[in-house]
Amino acid sequence: MHIREGLTLVAGGAGFIGSHLCRALLENGHRVVCIDNLQSSRESNLMLLQDYGHFDFVEADITQPLPNQVMRRAGEFTRIYNLACAASPILYQINPEHTLLTSVLGTNRLLRLAEQSGARFLLASTSEVYGDSEVHPQQEDYRGHVNCTGPRACYDEGKRAAETLAFDYDRAGRSEIRVARIFNTYGPNMRIDDGRVISNLVCQALSGEPLTVYGDGSQTRSFCYVADTVDGLRKLMECPMPDLQPINIGNPEEITIKQLASALAAIIGHPLDLDYCDLPTDDPRRRRPDIARARELLGWQPTTPLREGLEMTLAWFARELKANYPDELVERRGHEPVLRSAMGEENFV
Repeated sequence: MHIREGLTLVAGGAGFIGSHLCRALLENGHRVVCIDNLQSSRESNLMLLQDYGHFDFVEADITQPLPNQVMRRAGEFTRIYNLACAASPILYQINPEHTLLTSVLGTNRLLRLAEQSGARFLLASTSEVYGDSEVHPQQEDYRGHVNCTGPRACYDEGKRAAETLAFDYDRAGRSEIRVARIFNTYGPNMRIDDGRVISNLVCQALSGEPLTVYGDGSQTRSFCYVADTVDGLRKLMECPMPDLQPINIGNPEEITIKQLASALAAIIGHPLDLDYCDLPTDDPRRRRPDIARARELLGWQPTTPLREGLEMTLAWFARELKANYPDELVERRGHEPVLRSAMGEENFV
């Protein structure tokens, strides 16, 4: 069914993926309302969006009743994207109760808004619903291997419950649902301190520090550049779906963490020392999406090669670090040549 024209709501729109999604929507003529509590997002991400016409920002927490600025426009919404939840283990474990309630209570509030407005609803779920998977690669019909009492459960189980709510709304005819299971995504607009592997290693590489590798570095991930992830989300929102099934959105190219460190060293142009640490509790050993459904139903697959995506990410982080932490960085021996390599000679001032 074609979606009528109207307002698009992006919950979590000031976050990493959310801000890229807002920008892509605005560039394609959508009128966007962004709602975010700014707990784990970057306010500077909003600065990139304020110059677009038809963009409104509402600071609010979806665990609380949705504000009047949103509810009085309920009849105008035709698309609702729910990306509201901290996705970094470091950040979502700071307040696990809030993390769980954001996924469950917050999702329910947005689903009720979708029901009231007749909007199509897209839930940004996660590959974490597969847990430390015993099936490889991960297909959408795999039910997962999640530790429901571990330190990551607030996020993993919260997203699993959010999927349950969403599909129950669709089965009851209360809203039309799409669920994306997003795998590791990277690129500009990430928080420097978010603790995820790409931001950690990139910042350490640019700062001349040893790269932190958990375990022996043989665990694998599949990294998708953010523009590709956003393209997949937008196609999923617009696509007719033949059944009530989630869709994996990720890059099926799998590499070890040690290989990722080597790829960064190749771009920087010199070897990087590694600092090995204990593997975090419940950290998945292998992660690679099966994207056959995305290819078949959406005509989607990622197109950005890892090296190209890492080069763009390194350049963005180099500018962020130099702009926001200049005093700390210039004290680190050997840092300026690393920055110059990442940014390009003409960009280094």
